[in-house]
Formats: sequence, structure tokens, C-alpha cells
Amino acid sequence: MSHFCRPPLDANPRSGLGTGLDERSLERNRVRKIGLIGGLSWYSTKTYYEHIQHGVQARRGKQASAPMLIESLDSSDLMRLSSAEDWARAAAELADSARRLEASGATALLIGANSMHKVYDDVAAAVSVPIFHIAECVAERMVAKGVKRAALLGTRNVMLESFYRQKLIARDIELLPPSMARVETLDRIIYEELMLGRATRQAERELKSMITVLEQEGAQAIVLGCTELEMVVDIDANVLPIFDCTAIHAERAVEWILG
Repeated sequence: MSHFCRPPLDANPRSGLGTGLDERSLERNRVRKIGLIGGLSWYSTKTYYEHIQHGVQARRGKQASAPMLIESLDSSDLMRLSSAEDWARAAAELADSARRLEASGATALLIGANSMHKVYDDVAAAVSVPIFHIAECVAERMVAKGVKRAALLGTRNVMLESFYRQKLIARDIELLPPSMARVETLDRIIYEELMLGRATRQAERELKSMITVLEQEGAQAIVLGCTELEMVVDIDANVLPIFDCTAIHAERAVEWILG
């Protein structure tokens, strides 16, 4: 995909463009602006925004902020999809959102939900700017850290279907087989609690116990394949290394913005 970049605001024949501005001057004037397809849920959209802004501030100074566009979709229409018709509708809705963000000046996009990467190919085909695939970003980080065997936690479709798992397996990362009991537990916690903004002590205990058992089963690391799971998982103090998909995805956006 080509990288869509907005021209400088004074880009017209009378401004001197093409009559003295060198390539480095042009590059400095181009704005790398991230577009986020959000609202899936809005709690994770808020987390993305905070991660990206903090990341830019850490590198450019406290007064800096990230150039961003956010389109917040209605998550009530996009939860627990099952039929082919449901997913076709979701693909069309996210593709329309991506087009609007590109038309508004976004030079790269994020889909702010792991589960919605099931329709990544449809959305990517709708625009000319790059869309950073969350599982590819996570896989790249895991390879860099030398992880060979991990457990993937997320919603039902993330844990059971190939669209996400295959991105990790393709990088020679072995994934523990999903347990249906864990799938049911995680689906309940994610959809009935976290996506409603509820982070309970009980959910924290259940996730902590789950991760402890996964370590005993041979996992070297845990992949949080749901953008809300960081609400109930201690990323920094756990029995295993935690790969937080939201933070990793947001860091890729920061790298893009800073060029």
C-alpha cells in the first residue's frame, strides 16, 4: 500500500513549491497522522488514545501531542457477531470508517479491537494507506523477545479462529490449544464486565489463576488478545511475561507518527 500524506497547507504554485524547496523541507512539512477506528469498546479507545499520547510525549517532550483522528463506532452493533451476514456487515461498516478517516487526512490506520481483525483484509482493501495489523505487531515483538511458546487470551473468535492465531504461528510461535472452559470464562468477563467498564476483583483473581495454570502447562508468555484485558491483568507483576496487544499496537502508531 502507498503511504498517503497530506501536502503542506501552503502547497500551491505561488508558494514556491517546486521552485526551491528541497526534499527534506517537504518531508518536514508532511504530517503523519494516525486514524483510529474506535468505539469497540470506547474504554479501549480511551486506552489507545492515552498510550499514543504518552508515547509521543515521552519522545518529543511534555508539551507534544500526537496528530490523531478517531472515529468512534457504535459497539452495540458489532458485539458477539456469529453469522457470515453479521461479519459482512461489520466489514462494510469498518471499511466505510477507514475511508472516512483516510479522506480526512489519516496517513495510517489502526483497528482498535482484536476481534475486528477478522475483517482486516476487507478494510485494508478499501483504502490506500497502511493499516497496522495488531497480531503482526504482537508477533514481531514476541520474536524480538525470543518467545517460542505462548497462550493467547481473548474473545471466542480470537482464541478459536485462525485469522489471529495464524499470524503468530507464521512466526514460529507455538500456541497452547484453547480450553473451552477458559473461552467461556473470558467471553463472560470481556462482554459482561470489561466492555461495560467494570473491572472486578473477582475477574482479576480468575485471570491470575488462569495465567498461573497456563505457566504450569508450558506457556512462556501470555498474549492479551483483547484490548480490555489490561483492565484486570497486572502487566508488570505476573508469573509470566505479558504481551499487551493494545500497548504494542499503540507503540507501532507512535513509531509511525515520529517517522
